[in-house]
Amino acid sequence: EMDDEDCERRRMECLDEMSNLEKQFTDLKDQLYKERLSQVDAKLQEVIAGKAPEYLEPLAALQENMQIRTKVAGIYRELCLESVKNKYECEIQASRQHCESEKLLLYDTVQSELEEKIRRLEEDRHSIDITSELWNDELQSRKKRKDPFSPDKKKPVFSLTFPRPYIVYMLQDLDILEDWTTIRKAMATLGPHRVKPEPPLKLEKHLHSARSEEGRLYYDGEWYGRGQTICIDKKDECPTSAIITTINHDEVWFKRPDGSKSKLYISQLQKGKYSIKHNHN
Repeated sequence: EMDDEDCERRRMECLDEMSNLEKQFTDLKDQLYKERLSQVDAKLQEVIAGKAPEYLEPLAALQENMQIRTKVAGIYRELCLESVKNKYECEIQASRQHCESEKLLLYDTVQSELEEKIRRLEEDRHSIDITSELWNDELQSRKKRKDPFSPDKKKPVFSLTFPRPYIVYMLQDLDILEDWTTIRKAMATLGPHRVKPEPPLKLEKHLHSARSEEGRLYYDGEWYGRGQTICIDKKDECPTSAIITTINHDEVWFKRPDGSKSKLYISQLQKGKYSIKHNHN
């Protein structure tokens, strides 16, 4: 058994020991904090300096990925530039081919129109008889105009051909000839005594049979319709493939593989300037 003094002394000893332990724990905790803080500061300085392994390894992976992506982007850029260049050259070539085709079609069209005009003029020349009466009147009028004593104002011109005189004022000689030709042509067509015209000149013979019927083309025994693939051949040129898009009364529209559209006239097929055939490829 212990008395009160011993107990009190023992309690004080225990309290002192506990105080000492708490002080040691606090000192250890502060020391550990300072060591950990110094380690973190040292690691931060290594990262800032670029020497920490934790920073260098991910950085190396990022740089390698960047190099690979840069190389792939450069290859893709070269391919895109080459594709654009090829497309540009294709557009230029297609435009030139389309221009040449349109020039040839325009030349053939103008040539056909001029041939048609020449044929009509030949028919008019053979079917209309211009008598020397008009030429005599024209010569007399010229002599009168050259006479210095004659007045400047033109006098009415009377013709013995018509029952009533017709009056011409301030007309050129070419206009008088055109009116006279029109009148004589109307008289030859509607008059009671029609003059038998001379046979017209023979037209150019068609080497091939070609015509359009109900939206289809008949050419040398074969029928062609819209949407069919044909092979177009012209002298001194390579055959080209095309698709028929429209068939009209006197022309056929087609589309080439490059997308350009052109046309050819049925008269050109008849004359043999162009030839077509089915393309079964």
